[in-house]
Formats: sequence, structure tokens, C-alpha cells
Amino acid sequence: MELNNELYTIVEFQHVKPGKGGAFVRTKLKNLKSGKVLQHTFNAGHKINVARVERRPYQFLYKDDMGYHFMHASTFEQMSIEEGLINAPEFLKEGQDVEIVYHADSETPLNCELPPFVELEITYTEPGVKGDTATNTLKAATLETGAVVNVPLFIDTGEVIKIDTRTKSYAERVK
Repeated sequence: MELNNELYTIVEFQHVKPGKGGAFVRTKLKNLKSGKVLQHTFNAGHKINVARVERRPYQFLYKDDMGYHFMHASTFEQMSIEEGLINAPEFLKEGQDVEIVYHADSETPLNCELPPFVELEITYTEPGVKGDTATNTLKAATLETGAVVNVPLFIDTGEVIKIDTRTKSYAERVK
């Protein structure tokens, strides 16, 4: 939606009908450009401008000093975007499929979303000791993309793990 000439997405909303007075809607809005979340209250009958956005499939190619380069999945058109538009750039590896959200009216990219989970190989972690599975202790592990995440003690170098890109944390071991 458009508010004060900025694009926002609704994170949370609550319709309130008090016993006295008119109904209203309390919202949490996230600015698509800056990422800031603000609270806003709309009175009943308030008109909003709904912005059209499109999700387009892209594939990550490579990163250089110009930014991150992507290729459209069906037209093979290439484009580059800056790191600030990507929700978890540290988990991008070559060939990764992503969705880039565009503002349909101005054809500008708003953000780049990785899938909810990605599978990455561990390139280095301290060796685990046999029997260290009873506690919830975590250790640092370096992934093939260079990112560092905390994993359980029983995970070893060379294993493939699933990472949650929304929380940027370990989810499970891939068999």
C-alpha cells in the first residue's frame, strides 16, 4: 500500500470496535525501502491506495563490486541489485533460485527474497565429541558461502544442513 508517498507492506493488523465511538484498525507497517516498522491507526472508512507488486523468479549468478547479479528464469535477462534489498545475502550461492518483488507501476525492484530454507554445506567447524547430544549447546560453523551460524555439537565439517533464511539460524541436518 502507499502511505505518504512511500510503499509499505502490512505486517500485522487488528480491527477494533470499541463500545463507544467508531471502529478503527491498528496496523504495523513495514517500509519496503528502509525496512523500518511503524505503527499506524486507520479510522473506519479511510481510503488507502493499494500498490501493485509482482513477484518474478530469478537465479543468482555472481557478486562483484557492482552488486549482486541475477538472471530472470524465463527471459534470461540479467540485472544487478544492491545488497540492501536482499533479505539474507550471506546465504546466497551461485545458482540459487530467488524471487524479486517489483513495484508494477515503476518497474523498480523492491526486495529480493530467498526461499524460507536453503541447504548449505559446512566447510569448517570444531569437531564434535561423541556423546555431546544431550545438551542444547551450540558451536560456530562456517558455511560454503562464508556465513557463520551456530549449530549443535554433533554436526561435523562436510555435512549439509538446512538454514532458515528468515531467522538466519540452523533448522536441521539434511540426510
